[in-house]
Amino acid sequence: MSKPRPICDSCSLDRRDFLKTLGHVASAGAVLPLLGSASHVFAAPSAESAAETAVGQFYSTLTEAQRKVICFGIDHDLRKKVNANWHVTKPTVGDDFYSKEQRALIGEIVKNVTSEDGYERLLKQMEDDDGGLDFYSVAVFGEPGKGTFEWELTGRHLTLRADGNGIEGAAFGGPIVYGHGEEAPKDNLFHYQTQQANEVFKALDPAQAKQALRPRAPGEAQVALQGRNGQFPGVAVGSLSADQQKLVQETLGVLLNPYRKEDVDEVMATLAANGGIESLHMAFYQQGDLNNDKVWDIWRVEGPGFVWHFRGAPHVHAYINIGAVGRV
Repeated sequence: MSKPRPICDSCSLDRRDFLKTLGHVASAGAVLPLLGSASHVFAAPSAESAAETAVGQFYSTLTEAQRKVICFGIDHDLRKKVNANWHVTKPTVGDDFYSKEQRALIGEIVKNVTSEDGYERLLKQMEDDDGGLDFYSVAVFGEPGKGTFEWELTGRHLTLRADGNGIEGAAFGGPIVYGHGEEAPKDNLFHYQTQQANEVFKALDPAQAKQALRPRAPGEAQVALQGRNGQFPGVAVGSLSADQQKLVQETLGVLLNPYRKEDVDEVMATLAANGGIESLHMAFYQQGDLNNDKVWDIWRVEGPGFVWHFRGAPHVHAYINIGAVGRV
């Protein structure tokens, strides 16, 4: 299956939604203890998780000819590439290269690395941006069942990973990407995240807002983890009041809602180990203010082992990289 590829020149709640998010992360009270402590034990994906089990099944169905095209060593450079619009391998899911069973397993993996809302949202994004999942590509790094492995899906405005927690210290198995090509905020599938992030900005006093607001954003793919000695833009979350910090925490819940609970739990545990929510900074950028409404469409949450860069103009590209400081 083939079709012309769209070109991406710049390759970028309501209360009910928030309560649904908190159900995904457990509850607001369950998240609060994470802020200053790394002593809690949380589930993380494993080789026996639903998505990883499907990865193993998918790998077992591959012929030797297929493996030569889409399978690589765990340290291959392709696994480390971060881009909002690329294909990790040439065959797309809908090509005759894959059997009907293999295509169904790919769909099952996508479903199992996402929440119910995230799955439906990403299916819609893929359909809008490139004609659907059939036009995305996958790769397998390492060998499931025989050590560290990772499955990866890439395409226009999306990178997903499933690694069974094998990539040490890396939440989600490494950097991931999401986005949507719709430029009108009201039609963009992820504009609700900008609305939520801007609730934090609206809660800042004038001095804090001056710290948080910057004229121009760094490069959208600049998501390397800086560690504890990093220089982070924006206002320090640790300097905010308890109520403001709670709003930041609620915002993290909204951001994480599209992903499976196991990955969310690992993110929160990793954040706790890196210094908690107080180690983060939030920055908002005047650049790219769609509609000139001062709802800042480009923003960034960053700390020693945490980067969430959301470029919402001219359309959404978002890059996430979260890992244990000193290990990734």
